Amino acid sequence: MHPRRNESLIRRESGRSAGTWPAPRTGWGLMVGLAAGFYLAAGLLFTPAGGKVSAAEVPDGMIGSPEPGWPQWRGSRRDGVSPETGLLSSWPADGPELIWKISYLGQGWSSPIVVAGRIYITGDVGDELLVFALDTDGNEKWWTPNGRAWKKSYPGARAGCTYARGRLYHLNAHGRLACLDAATGREWWAVDILERFEAQNVTWALSENLLVDNGRVIVTPGGKKVLLAALDGSDGRTLWTTPPTSEDRTSYCSPILFSHAGRRLIASCSAAYGFGVDADTGALLWTVPLRNSYGVNVTAPVYDSGRLFYMTSHAQNGNCYRLQAEPPWISAEPVWTCPLDTVTGGAILVDGTLFAAGYGKVKWWLAVDWLTGQTRAEYRDLTTGAAVYADGRLYCLDDQGTVALLRYDPDGFHLAGRFPLVQEKLRDAWAHPVLHDGRLYLRYHDTLWCYRVKRP
Repeated sequence: MHPRRNESLIRRESGRSAGTWPAPRTGWGLMVGLAAGFYLAAGLLFTPAGGKVSAAEVPDGMIGSPEPGWPQWRGSRRDGVSPETGLLSSWPADGPELIWKISYLGQGWSSPIVVAGRIYITGDVGDELLVFALDTDGNEKWWTPNGRAWKKSYPGARAGCTYARGRLYHLNAHGRLACLDAATGREWWAVDILERFEAQNVTWALSENLLVDNGRVIVTPGGKKVLLAALDGSDGRTLWTTPPTSEDRTSYCSPILFSHAGRRLIASCSAAYGFGVDADTGALLWTVPLRNSYGVNVTAPVYDSGRLFYMTSHAQNGNCYRLQAEPPWISAEPVWTCPLDTVTGGAILVDGTLFAAGYGKVKWWLAVDWLTGQTRAEYRDLTTGAAVYADGRLYCLDDQGTVALLRYDPDGFHLAGRFPLVQEKLRDAWAHPVLHDGRLYLRYHDTLWCYRVKRP
């Protein structure tokens, strides 16, 4: 057992296996634009393995992970949408059936991932950040550290893990990016991205859920040298970097991967901009202003059908942009705005309706028309929070610890179930829900709950 873990704090409904200790263990100039446009102009895209595919063969839309299950933050496509069906249409008064609960994960807001019968989740325990591997009964299989815990403002683990090709990738609050063996927890390699790219940490610590694309680990150091970087997933060496737009800092956002106009693109946010880059070269293609007085951009962009939506808090409305592809450039032109100023909760787009909760202007849930930006419906009985969508319903966790099942139709939102995850309103239940294999996973600091939401 970890020497700093207090066994008196371990609480669960069923037995718990003992842990095992595993072996110790990276502009807008003409040249950049021409380089970025080469792939499209040639009509070819190159994979890291050297293969070629026609640009016409790349379908427009979000690009999902090839891994099974829920292998990264917000699911296969990082969009908060689960493909599962056959789920409960409503819940009893005290919520769905609780299968198990564990309470030794330490401080943190990170969400679990679920792959091939294993659950991976992070938490700060004592002076260290720990990565835990559990089976689907909640039994611990292994744990291993990834550097120091975050002790300053809002202490606790930030980012979750990303699974790819039998390995886990994780970025801790201080910039330590580690690659672990998913089966054993053994550390294959690690790098300090702030040191390598001469960047600085941000006020509330690095929080990026890493994107892994075709064997490349995408990370956003920010700073004087680079905006974005791609590392080789096998050894951590730098493959490409995106030059900074200025001496702009990184922020708390996690990137998305999608295709548009035959190109594979990455979109994310720095402290001052929403931006997009070519996923194969790192060339910067567009920026849009996204500023507030805190330098806090948290919510990942939303993409669909040639449109990209960025949100920030405390400053401006959410803005939808149309991506115009004119080789070698891609430009982002404003289309509409809406009052969403989401922070930690993210947004979900399903069948032309955008679902999200605001933070300062509208601290409740909205359904927004994706084509026009008009508000279709509001739900004010939950405060701001995160959700996952499955089988025609939203599974919401608001920041005060209330869980709700919402159905949406042309008449608006309809409540189909509600219960308190925690008894006290703590206003920082920020981990995103996870729904996989008929089970709903909810995390609040040291505790992870697993509920059965599949119909009998």
